[in-house]
Amino acid sequence: MRYRLSCGLLMLALMTCACLAEDAVPAKFYKLDFVVKEMEGTKVLNTRSYSFLTSTQITGPAGAFGGCSIRTGNKVPMAGGGYLDVGVNIDCNDVKETQVGLSLSVTADISSIPAESQIPVSGQVIRQNRWRSNVVVPLKKPVVIFSSDDLTSKRQMQLELTATPVL
Repeated sequence: MRYRLSCGLLMLALMTCACLAEDAVPAKFYKLDFVVKEMEGTKVLNTRSYSFLTSTQITGPAGAFGGCSIRTGNKVPMAGGGYLDVGVNIDCNDVKETQVGLSLSVTADISSIPAESQIPVSGQVIRQNRWRSNVVVPLKKPVVIFSSDDLTSKRQMQLELTATPVL
């Protein structure tokens, strides 16, 4: 009796898994191209490009959809000791395909030290832009997802994203 009950439960579990597997949508993969632009008016002063692949696959125990991170930059020694991380950090999470494009959560942190000085000292300015939002971008078209003005000049920092399906 116990053997039959165990076999029955095992068969039920296997059939449930098979049904779920049939309903599961296969993961789709995308190349995400980010371009950081420093602008003054309509003139582009500087661009930097960052790319990675991500998917719509559910990951982790919380059931979050696809994710990826970029970390690039330098650890700059501080005058009083310690280090400051300066550079570009971009995180993407909850990547999902929609009828109008790709939906994802983007967090970006872009910081730099003005060219006048190589080592930060007390009171020196560190330029920093931080953005976080859920965005929807059309496929294969560059879109400015974040933009902010520099408070001390007429410059502007922009983050552009192009999402391209990978076959």
